[in-house]
Amino acid sequence: MDDAQLLETQRAFDSVAADYDGPRGNNELIQRMRLTMWDAVHSEVPAGARLLDLGCGTGIDAIEFAQRGFHVVATDWSPKMVERTRARIAAAGLQSRATAAHLGVQQLDRLQDEFDGIYSNFGPLNCAPDLRAVSAECARLLRSGGTLVFSVMGRICPWELGHYALRGRFRRAGVRAARGATAVGMNHHTIWTHYYLPREFYRAFAEHFSLQSYRALSLFMPPPYLVDYYRRRRRWCERLGRLDDRLGAMPLLRDMGDHFLIVMRRR
Repeated sequence: MDDAQLLETQRAFDSVAADYDGPRGNNELIQRMRLTMWDAVHSEVPAGARLLDLGCGTGIDAIEFAQRGFHVVATDWSPKMVERTRARIAAAGLQSRATAAHLGVQQLDRLQDEFDGIYSNFGPLNCAPDLRAVSAECARLLRSGGTLVFSVMGRICPWELGHYALRGRFRRAGVRAARGATAVGMNHHTIWTHYYLPREFYRAFAEHFSLQSYRALSLFMPPPYLVDYYRRRRRWCERLGRLDDRLGAMPLLRDMGDHFLIVMRRR
């Protein structure tokens, strides 16, 4: 991924920052996945710890963790998203517990702090040009025994395959199978995205981190962009969500889903 692609991705997220708290970035299905991330961080990182948020968006996760007593440095490659996060922090009166910085995941070498945990939600690391460089910087920034909790867009999403294949959009159905940076449209802009299997993603971190666990997110439940389907069939989809909760960490099943949640510990 080159500088031009990084700037295209930045402009795409800048273009949606104003309304990203709405259906595009925080609908019911996204909120459900957020809860899983929140619970994972809360259980893996000691209370009151220092957290680094990679790709904070409008700051919803950072505010949640600050309210839970953590100290959070929230970062994002989109300056418009960072503006939204700073406004959210100020509105909540949490300036003593949370700060926001305009910093992409490819710029972590600019940070000179130490953290107990690092998290990233809803795929910012899918836009990282070099995962091995991210791994090395996370290892530098984390204390010994510190934890990574990442939500990453997966390579195999059965819902997406079926949804687009049934509509004859076979190229779109197979977009996650592409190797390297893939152009994904958003709001008449382009996001350059890599898709990963969990073990494929972990290989980039294996030198510095041990794998603790991973699980599927939105495997049986529809992915967030099918929220209208969910709203029409809410009771049925909630049953599917319970299957996610019960079976999403099982072998084979955990390798699929719209996203996967992976937990790693610094060696």
